[in-house]
Amino acid sequence: MKALVLSGGAGTRLRPITHTSAKQLVPVANKPVLFYGLEAIAEAGITEVGIIVGDTAEEIREAVGDGSALGIRVTYIPQDAPLGLAHAVLIAREFLGEDDFVMYLGDNFIVGGISGLVEEFRAERPDAQILLTRVPNPTSFGVAELDAQGRVTNLEEKPKQPKSDLALVGVYLFTPAVHEAVRAITPSWRGELEITHAIQWLIDEHRDVRSTTISGYWKDTGNVTDMLEVNRSVLDTLEPEVLGEVDEQSEIIGRVRIEAGAKVSGSRIVGPVVIGPNTVINDAYVGPYTSVSENCRIQDSEIEYSILLRDSSLTGVRRIEASLIGRNVEVTPAPRNPAAHRLVLGDHSKVQISS
Repeated sequence: MKALVLSGGAGTRLRPITHTSAKQLVPVANKPVLFYGLEAIAEAGITEVGIIVGDTAEEIREAVGDGSALGIRVTYIPQDAPLGLAHAVLIAREFLGEDDFVMYLGDNFIVGGISGLVEEFRAERPDAQILLTRVPNPTSFGVAELDAQGRVTNLEEKPKQPKSDLALVGVYLFTPAVHEAVRAITPSWRGELEITHAIQWLIDEHRDVRSTTISGYWKDTGNVTDMLEVNRSVLDTLEPEVLGEVDEQSEIIGRVRIEAGAKVSGSRIVGPVVIGPNTVINDAYVGPYTSVSENCRIQDSEIEYSILLRDSSLTGVRRIEASLIGRNVEVTPAPRNPAAHRLVLGDHSKVQISS
């Protein structure tokens, strides 16, 4: 069995972060989201992994390499444009061959992994197996309709009037039967080859399509709110450990991990918090559910429920919360006079300013 991992896409909902970085590499608890999926695939006993890459291919390749550090063997498959999930299956035909495979969206996060699902699929081998979960906003997802016996009867991509609240989770399992399906469909109104259309084709052809409804934790980390929520979920499982330096004037409370090379002085850190290597925290407060990456500096500042990416600094700023701060960012106080805001923002930024 093989795996096909999707790591293309523009990540528009995470701009401006994704203007300069792949959305799948934004870290959660100081580990790229993509790595959680690749580790889950390896834990399920799958070692041959094809990764679909787009404009951020070079960055993905640099981060993942040949996959050996994660216990997998990686083949990179370029996709010229994000033309849909079924298109990804189409262009991966040579890599997939006649093997069964799991398709995993690289920006999705599932607590507990996929080992049980893969084991069940290997034992019974339906033509397709999909994961479903109940969501409050089904218009944002592919939605499944089930009959009285729980069989999948209809799938619809981002419906304006959903027939259920069962959304497709970004993990799919297929036999080679799906290759006929992706060749049989045409682009949707979005100009994409939809995987929901391919699965619907299998249903219409009376193929064996099954679903599993999960009640565990799942997130599509496509926006800042969900990214912070996933960060919170992962930090809840954090094992505390102090490998860096902490002086006697500092107070460490709860589950806090401080990596080697980090230095904390005159500060209060309330977990769960992870502090990356070679980060310096001085006269500061770092509150719960915060991930601070490597080579950062927090001086005379407060931050809580946030993600701070590498090589960034906070100096002399009041409480920052519910924030995603990119790489090589400097946050400092604005001049008190004149009373004006000075902004340098990337395209498509969203800013909230107190009046």
